[in-house]
Amino acid sequence: MTTFAELKANLLDSYRKEFPNDEPTLCSFAPGRVNLIGEHVDYNDGFVFPMAIPLGTVIIGKALDDSANNKCYIRTLSNDIDEPKSVEVDLSKEISRLDSPKWANYVVGVLALFLEHTKPTKKQAFRILIATSVPIGGGLSSSASVEVAMCTFLELLYQSSSVNIPALSKVEKALLCCKAEQIYANVPCGIMDQYTACMAKADHALLIDCRDNTSKYVPMKDKEVCVLVTNSNVKHELVAGTYAKRVKHCQEAAELLGHNKLREVSSMEELEKAHDKMAPVIFKRARHSVTEIKRTEAGAIALSNNDYQEFGRLMYESHASLRDDFEVSCEELDQLVELARSVDGVYGSRMTGGGFGGCTVTLVKKSSVTKCIDAIKKGYKGTASFYEFEPSSGAYSINL
Repeated sequence: MTTFAELKANLLDSYRKEFPNDEPTLCSFAPGRVNLIGEHVDYNDGFVFPMAIPLGTVIIGKALDDSANNKCYIRTLSNDIDEPKSVEVDLSKEISRLDSPKWANYVVGVLALFLEHTKPTKKQAFRILIATSVPIGGGLSSSASVEVAMCTFLELLYQSSSVNIPALSKVEKALLCCKAEQIYANVPCGIMDQYTACMAKADHALLIDCRDNTSKYVPMKDKEVCVLVTNSNVKHELVAGTYAKRVKHCQEAAELLGHNKLREVSSMEELEKAHDKMAPVIFKRARHSVTEIKRTEAGAIALSNNDYQEFGRLMYESHASLRDDFEVSCEELDQLVELARSVDGVYGSRMTGGGFGGCTVTLVKKSSVTKCIDAIKKGYKGTASFYEFEPSSGAYSINL
């Protein structure tokens, strides 16, 4: 597992090779996240229950002092993305969505909305290099990690250049980054990923109410219990249309029920009464959302009481709902969950993230982690990667 220090060292080495007579001065970090329960409900104004992970995105760079230079230089060290690996942005022109490379829209979008929101008296040119340890397409929120790291870098950049801008609260920062992904990357995401990257706290999970963007910290300090994330190494791309289609299905269901969002559905009885009004696929999407919101509230209570058996039961229910009603799982994820279920000491397991590949999250006794990994390695038809995570802190910045 690549650490912050290793990412920073790699970036410094690359920077010095590319700009041998120069040194970066600013650095930011934002974590990825794993969602313990509460999947595909953030855009339904539901509850989600993520925690930040130690994997994340590091950005290093500096302000460019030449007043005649309005261009920003942005380069990524990531290999698993489209070419080219660097772009320039001219601050004297309107910042528009890029047709190519797609990865740059997650960065450029944050820059554009940051400038729009803060309205600095002087736009500050910069150069940055970006590296991430979050698996791209793995359902651990590599995109929000990049966005929040970028926004955090921009905050430090303007603070360091003595240009007066209004301070962003953590929630405002999360909303800005979420909007950037929606507009510039064309992903109709909810706020969970960006919110977690901004607000997370070490040794705690975060119960987020996506209706009013409030949250509650739930301690996770039991060192006898482990959160094991298993990467199927089957990749998904949410922009491909499957994600947007499900957002649309949920909105259709809410409107048929006379609500703005499915969070407003009071009970399964209310949903059942409208069964005949809905196409079967719309009803299934709504059923997942309504039950998942209830499961997430119950899950946070169970975990706060250290009731790991109950939390595990809810995880399995969540996976079945995502597989059967929301239809975002796949054969590989289903196999990983069942292999974990077969191991003594595993409390629960489920797919996590957008689906169609990516990762599972498993709550397991620390003493059973090796046994669980061995069972998956032996039984899984693909080649999985494994991460043992403890809840980590949110974004931060440092002067180099």
